[in-house]
Amino acid sequence: MPHVTEKNLPHKTRAWAKLMAKYNTHRLKLDVKHSALLVVDMQNFFLDPKSPTFAEGGLAILPRVKKLIQAFRSAKRPVIYTAHVHAPDGSDAGIMKWWWQGMCKEGTPEAEIHPQIAPLPSEKVIKKHRYSGFYNTDLETILRGLKLKDLVISGTMTNMCCESTARDAYYRDYRVFFLLDGTGTVTEEYHLATLKNLAYGFAYVTTAGEIIKSLKRA
Repeated sequence: MPHVTEKNLPHKTRAWAKLMAKYNTHRLKLDVKHSALLVVDMQNFFLDPKSPTFAEGGLAILPRVKKLIQAFRSAKRPVIYTAHVHAPDGSDAGIMKWWWQGMCKEGTPEAEIHPQIAPLPSEKVIKKHRYSGFYNTDLETILRGLKLKDLVISGTMTNMCCESTARDAYYRDYRVFFLLDGTGTVTEEYHLATLKNLAYGFAYVTTAGEIIKSLKRA
């Protein structure tokens, strides 16, 4: 039985938010005019139940991520995507080639962003070959060019690419808003471990609803 579904996510969100209250010692208020939404690796490779790398939590959060994207677009704030892909011959995979079963190969249907949240032609998709969206990509250049201060992180997997990207954003002096109900992974144990660690040292852990409220108030 999945640890989280679209149906039980509201209940889980309330429970996780209550749990995180004691860890969220650095509460932040979103600076909407200097904010962007980062949608991490919401690809078919991770969201298809038939995939060997299926992350059930990613599928559960899909409707909330869709609402977030719509809210950022309505507020005329940037939505930036990442997509984890590798060359068909695995030449850019390195250690990941044997660490994980299967690779998300560039140019395949599995590598595409889920159609429910497909990027607009004007929205940037960062192609990456490692967990962090910053590693050997132009993400930092784009964020600097947009003069951003606050980065809202959503996507999959919570404890892998989302967490790695959040940590790297913090190292670069961005204020990180990490969504407890807008990130997903394969087990609740992994999800909560990341939320606690990030709240302790790297990010303000919050909800999609709170971010949307901030956007509407601006």
